[in-house]
Amino acid sequence: MVLTLSEALDMQLARWAHDLAESLLANDLPRRWAHSQRVYAQALTLAPALGADAELLAAAAIAHDVGYAEHAVDTGQHMIDGARYLRDVVGAEPRLCSIVAFHTSSPWEASELGLADALAEFGPAEPELVDAITYCDLTSSPVGDLVDPAHRLAEVLERYGPDHVVFRAVSAARPELLERVDRVRQRQAEALAARLS
Repeated sequence: MVLTLSEALDMQLARWAHDLAESLLANDLPRRWAHSQRVYAQALTLAPALGADAELLAAAAIAHDVGYAEHAVDTGQHMIDGARYLRDVVGAEPRLCSIVAFHTSSPWEASELGLADALAEFGPAEPELVDAITYCDLTSSPVGDLVDPAHRLAEVLERYGPDHVVFRAVSAARPELLERVDRVRQRQAEALAARLS
């Protein structure tokens, strides 16, 4: 049985999200779980640049793909489905739901699927946190290995093929997604420089 967020007040947010995501993904979707664990590990590396939002990002990172779980599928767009599950089923805080809803190519995919209004339920997006989760997602392979973001995007396009909505969304989003990665790397460098000075 999964605890609701209110039942888990004495637990850290990231630990709560980890247990929830594990319960939804580990057995039925082990590749998604392996990927999610790497996304979480990448989020931890961003903690110095995120300050007070570090734990929120870590929680969103481990839970970002819960929309693929059978119990969460609704619209078929996993970002929205995951955010709705987090909000409606387990009572997660709005900022966590928003990061999950807007991660990576979600706005482009929602547009392709006619789900812009559903995505807007979770807005407005927080650009710095959306950049961060996108960076974490794009540096994590489908099996949980570190990967170059350009290679990750190429793998997604190859896996889905030109007739799939994900292919079209990622193709359109690719320049912005790589800009997000660059912005996160710049913030990391600035945070490191500040610590060293």
